[in-house]
Amino acid sequence: MLRRRTITLSVSAVLLAGFGAGAYLQPVPYVQETPGPTFDVLGSYQGTPLITVSGHQTYPTTGELRMVTVSVSNESWQMPIGTAIQGWFSSQQSILPKEIIYPPNTTQQQSDAQNAQEFSDSQNEAVSAALGALGIKPTGVRSEVASTDPGAPAEGKLLPGDQIGSVDGTKITGTADQQAAEIQKIIQALPIGAKVTFGITRNGAAQTVTTGTVSSGSANGSKPVAIVGIGLESENEFPFSVDIQLNGIGGPSAGMMFALGIIDKITDRNLAGGRTIAGTGTIDGNGVVGAIGGIQMKTQGARRDGATVFLAPAANCAEAKENVPAGLELVSVSTLQDALNALADLRAGKTPPLC
Repeated sequence: MLRRRTITLSVSAVLLAGFGAGAYLQPVPYVQETPGPTFDVLGSYQGTPLITVSGHQTYPTTGELRMVTVSVSNESWQMPIGTAIQGWFSSQQSILPKEIIYPPNTTQQQSDAQNAQEFSDSQNEAVSAALGALGIKPTGVRSEVASTDPGAPAEGKLLPGDQIGSVDGTKITGTADQQAAEIQKIIQALPIGAKVTFGITRNGAAQTVTTGTVSSGSANGSKPVAIVGIGLESENEFPFSVDIQLNGIGGPSAGMMFALGIIDKITDRNLAGGRTIAGTGTIDGNGVVGAIGGIQMKTQGARRDGATVFLAPAANCAEAKENVPAGLELVSVSTLQDALNALADLRAGKTPPLC
């Protein structure tokens, strides 16, 4: 009898262990964020300078100004619940609901395209903010085609780099933001399936291109509108050119650090002052610094790569302080000028405004 009970208990334990292992591997709708690579905006990556200035004097710099990133698990990866549980108790990763990173009805390709567009837009805003802070005014605004969607009506008709001067006879004017919005507004006001004519400049020559429109679809309950399937890039033109090159990175959160890098290169201020300084934050053309996601993973990556100071958007300070790595000082900034003032304080041996 005792032996039979022992056998029964042993079998039950094996079954329970098997059930536990199965539950541990059960997939859940979450994604994993970990500290990503950081990049010195004053330096080079794979042999190419991140920031190149042509037509304006540049100055030597010392130290590093590091933009930071997070690495996110692929949308198709099925996270086991055991991994999620471990992540919730780890300071080296964040576990987030999948829909925060990958909105419903959005493919990985669409998400990557949106992130790439946001990264490009943030670079343009960084140039405008940096040069604006130095009193350098734009000489004009250029709106051009950044990309075309595969299979869209515009594919093969409008090409990346085509500068758009008019849409259906309406001249496109205003600021960079206004021009992009105006182009979109004109197209979306057309009946789905209608034709639309663009006045463009391609390789220095003016011409017109006519294309059809298709429905945008009704994802997330939105009303379908006419689209041609192009990505737009509208930016201010200045007396000299600033080119930012960093492939494979998405999102808008490097804007502030790019703006600081531009200012450091075209002035003799030597902003980093020999230190390794990291930071994050969106930026608009007026120099306003906005909140970002993944702040705790970004501070971890910054400290890992040698930063001792981290410029954080004021709106992210409370969250950043919850998991700040040892040896990293958090500085609160709300504008590009705040960041410049904080760096001046550090160079003077003063304490900048902290989170």
